[in-house]
Amino acid sequence: MWRRAASALSVLLLVAGAVQGGRGGWIYAKAELAQILLHHSWERTLAGEGRVRPWPWADAWPVARLVIPGLDDIVVLEGASGRNLAFAPGHLDGTARPGGDGTCVIAGHRDTHFAFLEGLAPGDAIGLEDADGALHRFRVTAAAVVDEHETGAIAGGESPTLILVTCWPFDLLVTGGPLRYVVWAEDVTR
Repeated sequence: MWRRAASALSVLLLVAGAVQGGRGGWIYAKAELAQILLHHSWERTLAGEGRVRPWPWADAWPVARLVIPGLDDIVVLEGASGRNLAFAPGHLDGTARPGGDGTCVIAGHRDTHFAFLEGLAPGDAIGLEDADGALHRFRVTAAAVVDEHETGAIAGGESPTLILVTCWPFDLLVTGGPLRYVVWAEDVTR
């Protein structure tokens, strides 16, 4: 009887582990598939269509494309809601349009699209393509960990600035928390 119980418990644990592993893998698969669909929408945006939804039920559209040397480029959605961030980085409402004057803030998840932020250092290059197809070149000037309530960290100025934000620490197994990793970059195109 003890062996049957141990076997049943082993099978139950294996199934539970497979389910949890599948759920974790789904997050990455969804992020990758979304980028494929977003790249198609981005091409249509560059061709002159406005607010091209990447899939029929989407309530957001691509507004920019991040170009990071040595990595695949990443299409950015309008709006930084939790729903949007599950698929792509999002442009924070109320900040400058990507490529415009002022401060443009883009947020993304630390474990999918914005995992690369951990490796950025001052002087590194970032490209940002706007909806008109213009590529703006930025240089990283600083990076820091801040509390999510320190809104001054993303306060805007008049000069074109790009701020990338994600959760911190990068290797935390539990999501959420009050700390954010912020990367500041200045426009060197002009």
